[in-house]
Amino acid sequence: MDNRSEIRDFMVSRRARITPQAVDLPADGIRRVPGLRRSEVARLAGVSIEYYTRLERGNLTGVSDSVLNAVARALRLDDVERAHLAELARNNGPAARHRRPKNHHGVRPNLQRMLDALHGAPGFVLNGRSDLVAANTLGRALFAPLYERAETPNHARFVFLDPRSGQFWTDWERVADDSVALLHVQAARHPYDKALTALVGELSTRSGPFRTRWARHDVRAHTTGTKRVNHPVAGPLELTFEVLTPAADDDQALVVYGAEPGSASADGLRLLAGWAAAQGEQPTELDHADG
Repeated sequence: MDNRSEIRDFMVSRRARITPQAVDLPADGIRRVPGLRRSEVARLAGVSIEYYTRLERGNLTGVSDSVLNAVARALRLDDVERAHLAELARNNGPAARHRRPKNHHGVRPNLQRMLDALHGAPGFVLNGRSDLVAANTLGRALFAPLYERAETPNHARFVFLDPRSGQFWTDWERVADDSVALLHVQAARHPYDKALTALVGELSTRSGPFRTRWARHDVRAHTTGTKRVNHPVAGPLELTFEVLTPAADDDQALVVYGAEPGSASADGLRLLAGWAAAQGEQPTELDHADG
């Protein structure tokens, strides 16, 4: 994946969303493109138009933190976007070609034991390409539609290429947005990840909704919140989730779901655990389904 084009498209997309009025600049003349002109962003950042043009064309090699912060302020970047721009700058240049993501086809045994100890709570481990590289019994049951077609399913591929995903994810639009945003984060961290490049190419070719979202260059934090699913066995579930990044495996994320005690979703998780046991999975304790 071309890091320079990622930088260019990200910075141009952020510039396009800022109106002159938002930064107290006169809206003079006819503008051929939405948002601010390069010269206006350069002025706000306190750099020359020539230097800013060089940055926006994808050359962040050697840029100082102070200049990067000034550009981030001029573009009105939030904390997640600032971190994304810094990651793009860090991986800009020849040295980035030698940095590769860890080749995780699974998880460390200790992490798998942690997953299996989460009785009554669906849990799984996701890598930066959105492959589900591990799950506990209830996690596999919760995401049964994904596991029907692959032993190591890819969540982004399910969201955009499997017609069942619109029925499974009640908030499909938000899930789709989050999925693409996470892939953009991975692209910044590992611009020369061949497997990621292939995945983005496949999804771009086969899915219009993915292409539209990829072109937005949105990034966001995805650490806690609520997800709603319509499970083929357990029915509608409203689940909270927490995302943790293991210090020893920063290219993986541990995701744990739960339900409010006494809620219909907690009952649904108990039903799902019983169904998983009946399918021949390892027995799951049913009296801790409050997550």
